[in-house]
Amino acid sequence: MEKLKVGVGLSSGSPQAAVVPQARLAEEAGLESVWTGDHLIAAKPFLDSTLRLAAAAAATERVKLGFGVMVLALRPVAWAAKQVATLQHLSGGRVLLGIGTGGAVHGDAAWKAVGVPYAERGKRTDAALEVLPDLVEGKPATVNGEQVTLEPGAPMPPLLIGGGFGKATIRRLLRFGGEWYAGFPTPGALKDAEARLEELAAEQGRPAPKLTASISIGLGDLPASVVDAQVRGLMQYGMPEEAARNALAVGSPAQAAERLAALAEAGAHRIIGLPFGGDPLRQIELLGETARLLTA
Repeated sequence: MEKLKVGVGLSSGSPQAAVVPQARLAEEAGLESVWTGDHLIAAKPFLDSTLRLAAAAAATERVKLGFGVMVLALRPVAWAAKQVATLQHLSGGRVLLGIGTGGAVHGDAAWKAVGVPYAERGKRTDAALEVLPDLVEGKPATVNGEQVTLEPGAPMPPLLIGGGFGKATIRRLLRFGGEWYAGFPTPGALKDAEARLEELAAEQGRPAPKLTASISIGLGDLPASVVDAQVRGLMQYGMPEEAARNALAVGSPAQAAERLAALAEAGAHRIIGLPFGGDPLRQIELLGETARLLTA
């Protein structure tokens, strides 16, 4: 069985400039990867994802750098490819490229700001994914009727497709490859998705996509009020309260290891802990302990 990979989300809270110590500590703690979300306009202040990962790349040597996930349709695809290729060069090829279409929770102000109709985000994401690998790799690609070649090219990073396990996500996985970036799945839902993807992939004679799952982590002795606040935050994304509570890993590293092991047993080959609780460095330390328990 493949060794479970454990990554951590870089805190987007204040002080946001603490990317470097978080990334360094994640590497020292033995975690596989660090991740950042991607927003132009969010419910709270949020730094640019590409620059945050560039800062993490400069401060580390081994840890992988993940977009969890890049909202590709907010950017001209040629610029997105240029940023990804540059980050590959700066990091020595450590990028993990999650791609998503964005959701409604933050409103449509960002889409209006860049002149992209919110309703077209799925179609534009697919069109961008058609040419993104060639653009990143420095191969000729046709964009808006113009053949362009971006240099220097870089290896296309592993691709992860984010989104709920609906028709659009399944179609992208089977069309563009990569793996599924699943946000806060239950073990049961993950197991069902794995079985369905294996069935569909077999019909097409291709390997089944791997699964990456995220989970919200608040380890250590956190007050119940902090946990409840996190539950309410997840409910803003449309999750029922029971599902939101099931999306948390709280308590000791040993308790968290049980939660992560259940997701791994259901098919996840990578799990990303998204810290809450106000002290991201402490959460990274405790998640590192959790990961070591899983491999002991």
